[in-house]
Amino acid sequence: MIRFKKISLLIVFSFCVSSGYCQSKELYETIVKLDSIFFAAYNTCNIAKQTEFYSDSIEFYHDISGLTTSKKEVLESTKKYICGKVTRELVKGSIEVSPIPGYGAVELGSHMFHNSQDKSGVPHPSKFVIIWQNQGGRWTITKVISLH
Repeated sequence: MIRFKKISLLIVFSFCVSSGYCQSKELYETIVKLDSIFFAAYNTCNIAKQTEFYSDSIEFYHDISGLTTSKKEVLESTKKYICGKVTRELVKGSIEVSPIPGYGAVELGSHMFHNSQDKSGVPHPSKFVIIWQNQGGRWTITKVISLH
């Protein structure tokens, strides 16, 4: 029985490594921490910190406003439409992280936005995808897909 369990674990591990469907604990914890730091800056309108996170070649896909490929425009929109008005709440346990070999990682999850300007609005979970690039230990956000 012990031998069967070892063989089963080896098969699962081999599939995980060869298919890329493994969620490394270290990578997961890194991305969750980065998500937390970034969205703390988002919720407190710390534009300087957000600037550090966004790649200069950001692609921000939004299901309402479309595609933005300018870091400056993403930050200006945040200042205009988010700061002091909207906060983001992560849906606990929703984050999934997968490695992108030679590049970084993809983060998938759900979050809710609370709009202080719309007291009658009830927040509901929405999906997001963030592509993170790791360059020598420096992680940046290169692509975002925001779905409401």
